[in-house]
Formats: sequence, C-alpha cells, structure tokens
Amino acid sequence: MREATQILIIGGGPAGSTTAGLLAQEGFQVTLLERDRFPRYHIGESILPSCRPIFEKLGVWEKIEAHGFQPKGGAYFAWGPEEWEVRFTDQGSDNTNAFQVVRSEFDQILLDHARELGVEVVEGVTVRDVEFDGDRAVAAQWQETKNADTGGRITFDQLVDASGRGGVLATRHLHSRRFHDVFRNVAAWSYWRNARPLGKGPDGAIAVCSVPNGWFWAIPLHDGTLSVGLVTGRDLFNDGRQRLGGIQAVYDEALATCPTVLEMLDGAERVADTKVEQDYSYVSETFAGPGYLLTGDAACFLDPLLSTGVHLATYSGMLAAASISSVLRGEVGEDQAGHFYQTVYRHAYERLLVLVSVFYESYRGKDYHFYNAQRLTGDERDRLHLQAAFDRIITGIADLNDAEHAYQLVQSHLHGDTSGDPNPLNNLNRVHEMKQSPFHPDNAVAGLYLALHPRLGLKHREPAA
Repeated sequence: MREATQILIIGGGPAGSTTAGLLAQEGFQVTLLERDRFPRYHIGESILPSCRPIFEKLGVWEKIEAHGFQPKGGAYFAWGPEEWEVRFTDQGSDNTNAFQVVRSEFDQILLDHARELGVEVVEGVTVRDVEFDGDRAVAAQWQETKNADTGGRITFDQLVDASGRGGVLATRHLHSRRFHDVFRNVAAWSYWRNARPLGKGPDGAIAVCSVPNGWFWAIPLHDGTLSVGLVTGRDLFNDGRQRLGGIQAVYDEALATCPTVLEMLDGAERVADTKVEQDYSYVSETFAGPGYLLTGDAACFLDPLLSTGVHLATYSGMLAAASISSVLRGEVGEDQAGHFYQTVYRHAYERLLVLVSVFYESYRGKDYHFYNAQRLTGDERDRLHLQAAFDRIITGIADLNDAEHAYQLVQSHLHGDTSGDPNPLNNLNRVHEMKQSPFHPDNAVAGLYLALHPRLGLKHREPAA
C-alpha cells in the first residue's frame, strides 16, 4: 500500500466504489481501504432506476446488466385496505433500468470496476484512527482486519468516509451522529427457496405489504431465493421477543398476518437464519469538513421502506467525486465545494425523509401503534427547517407561512387527494423533477452547480447579464 495518496476512501460498498471510480476516471490517485474481503454479505437488495445514470457515467452499467440479476419492473404495494403498483416503464423507458440484486455479487462488480479504473483497492484492512491537524483530516492509521500486529499509516489530501453504518468519522471523531425520533424500527429477514411468484404488479417487482405492527418486503433474486423481511417498531419487537421466546417467533407471528407474502411462501423452504438490524435511522450533523466528506450510510440512513439506501450511496458518491475533482483542479475553493456537497446531499436526504414519513402516515389504520410511532415529531420538523425544505420539494407552492401548514400541503400533494388516488407515491415522479436539481445553473448552490460533461465537476454560474 502507498504511504501517501491524493484521495483516501474508507469503505468499498456502493458509496465508496462509486466515488473512487469516478475520481479515478478524472485522473486522480485514489486509494480505497475495505475492512472485509469481497464478496461479502450485505442487505439492501432492491435498486432504484435513479442509480442507472450514475452507473452509466461510471461505465459499469453494462456489467450489471449482463450479470443476470433479476430485472425489477417496479413495485407492488398492499398498504392497509389499498393495493397499487408503481411501474418503472411509466417513467418513460421500456428498457430494464433497475434490478433486484444479490449484494455480495453486485458490490463485487462495483469494487472490481473501480480497481479496473485504476483505484488502489486494499481489502482486509481496517482504519483504526484518523489523524487531524487542527480541524483538517490529514492521515489514517490502519491495521489488517485479521492481524492487529500488521498495520501502518497513510497520508492524504482528501478523505472520503464511505464506511457505512460504522461511520468512522461521525461516530469516533466528530461525534455528530443523531438518531431520529421516528423510524426507531427493527428489521428481521430471511431467505426462502421455491417460493411462488407474486402474481401481481410489474415483473420482478418488490412487494411491500403492511401488517398491523409493521410491514414486509418480498424481493425475488436471480439465485432462486426470495428475500422476505419484517420491519416493526423496536419496542414492539423487543416485547414480542420476550413474550414469544425469540426472534424467529416474532418473525413467524407477523408473517401469519400477511396473506400476500404467505401465499408466495406456500410450499417454500426457509434456507437461511433470520438476521436482525436495529437503530438504523440516523443522520450526521455535518457531511463535510476540512479535507473530508461523508458519503452514503456513513452520513445518513433513512428507512428500508422506499429502497433508498443504494440510491443515496451512489448519488452522494457522484456529488463527492464532483466536489473533490473541482477542488483538486483548483476550480473552486474547498469551503465552497464542501458547502455545495452538504447542501445538495442533505436536501436529497430530507426529501426522502419527508416522503417516507408521509407514506407511513398514509396508512389508514390510525389506531395501530406502529404507524403512529412513525410520525415526525414537532422537534424533528423544527430540525428539518420544514418551510425551506418543503419549498424545495413542492413546485407551485408559494408563500408557505408556517411549517405545519406546509406539512399538510405536502401530504395532500403526495397522497394525490385531488384525484382520489390513495397511492402516496402517485406524484413521486413529479417530486423528483423539482427545480432543486443541482445540474442546472438556475439551481446553483452558492453559485455552483454540478456538471457531468466535458468532465465531472462543479461549475460557477455565470452572472446575469
């Protein structure tokens, strides 16, 4: 391993691999340190179409397409008394633009592609500490994951923390991670073989099905298994585990209340132990600082409901690569680039936070504790600066005088109340086509906007004539 590098990336998941590959394409020297040795298991198997343009820019889309993953035509929702579907072909393309993926294979493709682009990838290495010169990150101390006696030190000009939920900078150094007042949930999941097809919704769709104390996902994978996961409240989960005697019993009891998924599992065999994660909904107070950026799950994670994890990882990776490229080329100042990165990434994250919250609140069984617990509290809304956030989210709404009124307006907009459609995602496409897109000079953040061509970076908006 080098003892010095232009850019050090901690973590080889989608955020780290995307950032590293894009920076290598721009001609920079990049070193990526990954704690595990790939392939390695990871949850988060349902990929959104928003990732495709980033993978095309990275030059890895054709590899993903050729691998044989399950094409994902959209999503099917059984949410309380309503059922609906979201077809990705409705977004203007008849081609496959999303997949259900086995993450060990998907992440391996991305990491190997970064390596082919010239990134120095070192696996089996843990970053033990990050050194600061004042407020500036300047070096990292590392050791082999399975041999603590072997280690070293590497200096860098720029650091990207893509270390996932572990969050090297946020949890060990900045102490900036804050868990949400809402979405204090637990996910418990397993894998089944010989499951029946969904029989509803688009081909290869993820099924999202509510139950009284939470909801299930069902994701068909190309290896012949079906990923089936329960999301429920942390307190509900812990009470059930004590009452029933274990994790598996909680999973099985909830499954018995989900007819759509039960029908799929009729005659199927569970082929893996049930896995559990909790306390996964959080945000760092800062995404950027002198010499460093936080990407993907190292900066924030929301909730599995709308399958946004890989989207946020790759989107933040692209933003990070553009910001660092322009800093190292001397096109923008580091403070300017950091402000741009943090503002745009946080806006994207807050938009999804609102969408997930409104989706939960659309559940019509208001007497169920789980769904009431997903409501944004007044404190959470205050922290989000909702008036500004909703002004960015909703087109055509002006003069928002108070946050509570704005929240009611966004609920009405997303629920499609004017059409009577119960689907809270029926205007999702419109929400994603907001004026807040960072790719146009009219949407510049402190005078900067994102450019993909002729090279990736940040551009200055020309002053008005």
